[in-house]
Amino acid sequence: MITLQDIKNNPLINSFIDKGNEHLGVMGFTDHGHLHLSLVSYLSREIMIRLGYDQRTAELAGIAGYMHDIGNVINRNGHSQSGALMAMEILGRIGMDSREVAIIGGAIGNHDEGSGHPVNEVAAALILADKSHVHRNRVRNQDVATFDIHDRVNYAVEDSSLLVDEDAKIITMKLAIDTSICPVMEYFEIFLSRMLMCRRAANFLGCEFELIINGAKLL
Repeated sequence: MITLQDIKNNPLINSFIDKGNEHLGVMGFTDHGHLHLSLVSYLSREIMIRLGYDQRTAELAGIAGYMHDIGNVINRNGHSQSGALMAMEILGRIGMDSREVAIIGGAIGNHDEGSGHPVNEVAAALILADKSHVHRNRVRNQDVATFDIHDRVNYAVEDSSLLVDEDAKIITMKLAIDTSICPVMEYFEIFLSRMLMCRRAANFLGCEFELIINGAKLL
């Protein structure tokens, strides 16, 4: 069976990831490279494990997490769908079972808040893992004076974590935001749709979703 380590060692996949992240950098987007992908891969896998899913489902979630932004090498717009098609072609070529390819393709194709839905367990885990990675270490622009709202919101987040309480069936996103850089309302201005998507993903997994910012429960 194809493993997450096989995917991480694949030079074609890593080339597409690197060039896609380079393209986003030219356009001024936050980092979508190996730091982001490794964290999303780990969190996606961890969510499945904590909620009692089998090891193979957790491995598929990890693979989806690592490959989910591969479509950025083509274009940011529609990157979830183009990335899903690319991932399905690559995974099929290296011999992954077609049913597993379909699960990963569905997850990658549905991870973006513009058109995505938690269509399967792996997709739900990927959505939660991806949308929870908001942090100042993703900001590439070093000139604070030229920050746009996305830079400002990400830079204001000093700490972020995703917590899974498998007994209470609650998935919690906790953020510590420097409100002198970005008021909480600005966070909601650009991320409300992402948080609502996280709530749908948590519900799909039989859990409630909570958002806690600076100690206050907001969702």
